[in-house]
Amino acid sequence: MNVKVDIDMSPEELRKLLGLPDVEPLQREMMEKLRKRMIEGVDGYDPVKLLQPYLTGTLASWDFLQKMISAAGKSTKAANTSGAKK
Repeated sequence: MNVKVDIDMSPEELRKLLGLPDVEPLQREMMEKLRKRMIEGVDGYDPVKLLQPYLTGTLASWDFLQKMISAAGKSTKAANTSGAKK
């Protein structure tokens, strides 16, 4: 048995139905701050410095993930090498 339900709902209505917070004012504020920083820094515009406060945690997370994967690969290689010696 197949059942198909189509619900016509706007993203705002779905957000309210699921009880998710309205982050639109926060998003607008952050975009306005970013826009102001871009305008103020036109002379010495450096996109990395502009976005650095927003990416610091993200970049650290990627670095941690990369180190973790590298360590897992090394331990797997060591386990395979020691298993081959038996």
